[in-house]
Amino acid sequence: MKRSQGGSLRGRQRWLTALGVGLAVSAVAACTTSSAPAASNGGSSSKTVKVALILKTFTNPYFVSMEQSAKADAAKTGVQLTVSAGQTDGDTSTQITAIDNAISAGDQGILITPNGNAVNSAIAQARKAGLYVIALDTAPIPASTVNITFETNNFQAGELIGKWTAAKLNGGKAVIAMLDLFNNQVVSVDINRDHGFLTGLGINPGNPNLNGAEAKSGHYTGGKGGSYQIACQQPTQGAQDGGKSAMENCLSSNPDINVVYAINEPAAEGAYAALAAAHHTKGVEVVTIDGACLGVSYIDKGEIDASAGQFPGKMASLGVEAIANLVKTGQKPQTSPGLDFYNTGTELYTNQPQSSVPSVTSSQASNLCWGSAS
Repeated sequence: MKRSQGGSLRGRQRWLTALGVGLAVSAVAACTTSSAPAASNGGSSSKTVKVALILKTFTNPYFVSMEQSAKADAAKTGVQLTVSAGQTDGDTSTQITAIDNAISAGDQGILITPNGNAVNSAIAQARKAGLYVIALDTAPIPASTVNITFETNNFQAGELIGKWTAAKLNGGKAVIAMLDLFNNQVVSVDINRDHGFLTGLGINPGNPNLNGAEAKSGHYTGGKGGSYQIACQQPTQGAQDGGKSAMENCLSSNPDINVVYAINEPAAEGAYAALAAAHHTKGVEVVTIDGACLGVSYIDKGEIDASAGQFPGKMASLGVEAIANLVKTGQKPQTSPGLDFYNTGTELYTNQPQSSVPSVTSSQASNLCWGSAS
């Protein structure tokens, strides 16, 4: 069964209505920086709206997509946007400096993909100084650290690929490699994706606040059900080289792996490279989360079997618009019903559809990937 993109678009329309604006968000990527002054929109202020976008890195295409969409929307709405990022995924000190700079510059808002909870105190200082802070993609712990988060339901995204994996196994044994983000710090996106995958497969994650607390062997209940073994749990830093080395370590400890969960598509592509080098790709399901246009090409080539697609461009565009609208009208964005964040939606992309899990093909995904659906 295939799912259309209409649901996520309708959710967006409801959100924009709640904000009281008639803007239609463009997710077309732009390569120019916006610094045009904001025009008065009938609100209390006609001064320039200044927003700081603070990304995890400039190297991961996922966050580059955010930057491009944020710049496009800033140019359209008259927001002066400054962009910075950590040197690597997990670099909180650079992000803290960027937050301090936003406060000093008199910005009205910050959009941030937090690299870790070490940024929380700096965010608290920004809010105390009157800045409105929106997290993108990764909610801090606790979520109340920021004013609001715009993100995919990462647990739901993980659950989609877990359910797909269970259906694809058709009752067979699962020997699983868990390729996470970190093993030395707790980040919400890491836990939610990992735990969602396990839950979708039908394995209890154990401690809800930590990765790796599930039973290392037992019975999964998803699909037709079957036995499972967790062969390894390795950090990747969300990078291709990290995924490759993690998969090499896993294969060294257990050459029978037939399911690979990876935190994101760069890590998944690195894992596939290690599998290919070991001549161990046949009968192995590689599943992940992101939905990049490049990731869609990996699905085309059979290197990734299923990916839960997200819309980072939508997150960034909505964030720019939310702060601009708040400054001009005083209206604040609202969370999705029943959630403590605004859900920007997810789709499962695969060329091996399972009847029990809604999905779209890689051909259809080429029209959705990373913001083109937003």
